Formats: sequence, structure tokens, C-alpha cells
Amino acid sequence: MPVLRLVLLAALTGALLTGAAPAVAAPPVPVGTYGWPLAGTPSVTRPFAPPASTYGPGHRGVDLAGPAGAPVLAAGAGVVAFAGMVAGRPVVSVDHPDGVRTTYEPVQPTVAAGQPVARGAPVGVLLAGHAGCPVEACLHWGARTGETYLDPLLLLTPPRVRLLPWG
Repeated sequence: MPVLRLVLLAALTGALLTGAAPAVAAPPVPVGTYGWPLAGTPSVTRPFAPPASTYGPGHRGVDLAGPAGAPVLAAGAGVVAFAGMVAGRPVVSVDHPDGVRTTYEPVQPTVAAGQPVARGAPVGVLLAGHAGCPVEACLHWGARTGETYLDPLLLLTPPRVRLLPWG
């Protein structure tokens, strides 16, 4: 008899003998590995549009609405890979243990390359001036593994766990 069945049987037997209802633990709330890079749940002003080819046109991330000066947060734990200027724009990139690299721009960095960061830790301050942004300021949030760009919104979904029969 599997251990889980024995534990449940013992709990039910004890409850029947004492007249108390067995305590049922609430299932754990699923929590994804990654969180939003801005406080709350920012609105998406421009969605992910992967390029058809490596150098083709597309939108290699999502743009999130936020107020200029808002803290930009590490979406997941990792190590800052880069904090500086790229093509005249301030960018922060974080490498995560699962092989994902997230990028944030335009962000005035408050971190330096090589610095470890926790999920939700500030990595910089959101600046105004993102091209095509329809509000005060937009954060371009990107994600990739190797050379493959990912929709960063998919990082917010908790991992799917499948239990398989044992034996």
C-alpha cells in the first residue's frame, strides 16, 4: 500500500476515533520562477513578435507601461551580465540559472556586471524615451536562451508539473 494511502488512512482513523474532522492542508499556491519587472501588473503596450529569421524584423520582447522613475526589478534571480549603453540606450541584462537571459531598457542601471540579484531586486530606474511608447514611459523587457528569443510573458506562468506512475 503506498505511503500516501497509509497516511490518509491513519488520519481518517484517528479522526473517527476522536470525533474530529481530519485536517486537510490547502494545496500550495503555484508560484512561477519569474515575476513582473515593474511593480504590480503593468499593461502591455506592444506584444512579442518574433522575427521570421535571425536578422529579420520583429519585436524581440514586450513593452510594459510604467511611470518614468519607477524601479525596474529583476524578473528572476541571477547575475547581472551587462549594465551600460547599447546603441545609445541604457540596458541591463541578467543571466538566470536556467539559461534564460532577460534584458531591460531604457533603464538607468543601479547594478554592475557580475553582481548577483534576487528575484524582485531593483536593477535600475525606468527612463522615458522608448520609441513608440504611447504612455509616459515603457520598459522593453526581453528574454532569450542562446540566440532564441522568447516571449517574456511566458516566464510568468508557473512551470507545469506532471506526475507519472511509479513502478
